[in-house]
Amino acid sequence: MNETSLLNNIFKLRAKKIDRFATEAEAIQHRVLMDLVQKAADTEWGSKHKYADIRGYEDFASNVAVQDYESLKGYIERMRQGESDVLWRGSCRWYAKSSGTTNDKSKFIPVTSDGLKNIHYAGGRDVVSLYLRLNPNSRIFSGRALILGGSHAPNYNLPNSLVGDLSAILIENIMPLANMVRVPSKKIALLSDFEEKMERIARTTCHSNVTNISGVPSWMMAVLKHMLDITGKKSVDELWPNLEVFFHGGVAFTPYREQYKQLIRKSDMHYQETYNASEGFFGIQNDFADPAMLLMLDYGVFYEFIPFEELESPNPKAVPLWDVEVGRNYAMLISTSCGLWRYMLGDTVRFTSKNPYKFVITGRTKHFINAFGEELIVDNAVQGLAKACEATGAQVAEYTAAPVYMDSDARCRHQWLIEFSKRPDSLERFAEVLDNSLQQINSDYEAKRYKDITLQALEVVEARDNLFNDWLKAKGKLGGQHKVPRLSNSREYINEMLAMNK
Repeated sequence: MNETSLLNNIFKLRAKKIDRFATEAEAIQHRVLMDLVQKAADTEWGSKHKYADIRGYEDFASNVAVQDYESLKGYIERMRQGESDVLWRGSCRWYAKSSGTTNDKSKFIPVTSDGLKNIHYAGGRDVVSLYLRLNPNSRIFSGRALILGGSHAPNYNLPNSLVGDLSAILIENIMPLANMVRVPSKKIALLSDFEEKMERIARTTCHSNVTNISGVPSWMMAVLKHMLDITGKKSVDELWPNLEVFFHGGVAFTPYREQYKQLIRKSDMHYQETYNASEGFFGIQNDFADPAMLLMLDYGVFYEFIPFEELESPNPKAVPLWDVEVGRNYAMLISTSCGLWRYMLGDTVRFTSKNPYKFVITGRTKHFINAFGEELIVDNAVQGLAKACEATGAQVAEYTAAPVYMDSDARCRHQWLIEFSKRPDSLERFAEVLDNSLQQINSDYEAKRYKDITLQALEVVEARDNLFNDWLKAKGKLGGQHKVPRLSNSREYINEMLAMNK
């Protein structure tokens, strides 16, 4: 009996509890809400919003308005200064520096002890539980886990609080036994310079028996390619023949899938998506054949959803999980044991089923193009790029897109800046297929493209190698969980990149 088989029975018990999500979702979420409210009733926030009087969801939604970071920032700053019982019971020592956007303004997300245990580490446990159910012959525990994370940010520290990427906080607080089955060493894992970290990870782990890897696809790819460069190997499985799964999240995996097939040539390699952010751990793929993720219902997270089309209204109405509709686009709200209350997360999702609740991430509330009423979201972009790649043999490394509101000929269009890891056989053909695919996927875009009246055919500008990494580096955001903004109504990001595209 192998090591994984011995531990599998423990994880099987948890997997059976997860099965209840399909039949008891509303009851589970109601229990989570009442537990959160009761534990926070004596906090400043709980007293102000009369948590002691809340008996159910309607009371909660009536007492607490929808929040964003700006509305909670003052409370969080006081928590960072050492005040207790503000947004959550007790004090909070750790804060995740949010890297979900490339804005210069930093967000400090509280990571309480309750949140670490009941959200973040619970998510890590359940990823393994669901993976072992999908792959019962796994030998994942016979080797090491390569976990690629971020670093602390000492310049943001205060006497009563410490700041870092969420991944660094998890590594810092994980039980010592877990460090015996992961690589690289804690010292290397927490390095702030990504290029130094990449070099040292490659040098120190290339001869390890790695069975599983975890991280953001773009940054993990950079590490794996560097490892092949310094070892002269042709594929990662030559280095790690027992590698069996990549637990990935942070960005859509579709643009990277073919590239990973070339990096890791094993026919039985598995890829499992997770939805974990600085604010919490929310979803896990529970079927290799279905890209949708299972919404994790019994952590310290209560979910609400605002229909995407209502986001611009003065008072958008949120609905609880049990009132969502399959196929509709929603912005996600969360209330958590880290002290976030009806917090606008910034991500948009679409449910594909309700028994159990499964969903796909469709984009960001601020990352879309709607300059002319076309309502183009990231999910549309991912699908369109996949079709253009298939038609032209291309592979996309990174991309961003923004509107050209009016050029010298009074023409309006979308401009795409794309860095290819494999160039298309025809850039013009790639642009044509992308444009046609977006029209097939998105009826609003199709209407605006009708006879070129409102929008002309999109433009694809080819980016030089490493442009996007150079842009991130110039902003001090290379590595970790930092991501390139995919779509934007503003030309701020794309103009900066175009200026560097020389």
